[in-house]
Amino acid sequence: MRIGLIGTGRIGSFHAALLARNPAVASLVVTDPDATRASEVAVRTGATPVAGAEEVFGAGVDAVVIASATSAHADLIGRAARAGLPVFCEKPIALDLAGTLGALREVERAGSVLQLGFMRRFDAGYAAARTAVRAGALGRLHTVRATTSDPAPPPAPYLPLSGGLFRDCLVHDFDILRWVTGREVREVYATGSDAGPAMFREAGDVDTAAALLTLDDGTLATATATRCNGAGYDVRMELAGERDQIAVGLDDRTPITSAEPQGPPAPAKPWPGFLERFAPAYEAELDAFLCVVRGELANPCDGGEALHALRIAEACELSRRQHRPVRMTEIAES
Repeated sequence: MRIGLIGTGRIGSFHAALLARNPAVASLVVTDPDATRASEVAVRTGATPVAGAEEVFGAGVDAVVIASATSAHADLIGRAARAGLPVFCEKPIALDLAGTLGALREVERAGSVLQLGFMRRFDAGYAAARTAVRAGALGRLHTVRATTSDPAPPPAPYLPLSGGLFRDCLVHDFDILRWVTGREVREVYATGSDAGPAMFREAGDVDTAAALLTLDDGTLATATATRCNGAGYDVRMELAGERDQIAVGLDDRTPITSAEPQGPPAPAKPWPGFLERFAPAYEAELDAFLCVVRGELANPCDGGEALHALRIAEACELSRRQHRPVRMTEIAES
């Protein structure tokens, strides 16, 4: 296949390398507003650089991968849909519900394919946890604890464009919570702290957040996140039931040190970031997308999944700002 890639920043260049070595990809066309960056990626991967998105759509590609700035996602999804091209897009579709719903309407009208980049669904640990929960191995699930901790804050100019910690970061936890448990969130109560670097206060964002989520079967889930975890990149999920409990993301690179005299040693090489931690999952999700394009696999994560996760993030942000519980029925669904 001939694949078009829009966006060659950090995640885009990573995707370019994965696509270039995938045996299903015969050729790759790339573009980026920074032409020098696109050319450098093209040299490394053997891709063909072009001037812009329209050139990608007109280059005879079979599908498009969108890894551009978030603000461009919804428009590019719509343009690809109108061109009849299957799309893989990094989350989110848009930073608000209106933009998300607009893009989804474009995809529905065109009858095209949109797969969202929630890579945790393709991680071996989360997949094993989903299997255990669905098989009843834990018994009645009563508690879920999810955490996402970045080792260092992003650049200050990124924050006003990110949508905030709930939409940009915790949205992954909200998606994987639904995927692993098979349940929907009924109510949220969320709060956050901006006591860290001043750039968070200046952007109206928080550097640390916590949410209590009540699922539709009464299971209680907590989701926490921070941009300031100096020990390393830490993404985990713990699921506790009446019969057993399991943990995802607990290995010899988890950046946590036991205070117990007989506890395990501190990790010698903690995870430095998401690309390293989830490298196999990123590759698996692009493999899945190429199978979807060939008609060999049903879409494993369509745009509706992104809408569900964004609605939870919207509810958490509303709860944080208004200091109250928010029921999901308060957040527009369609």
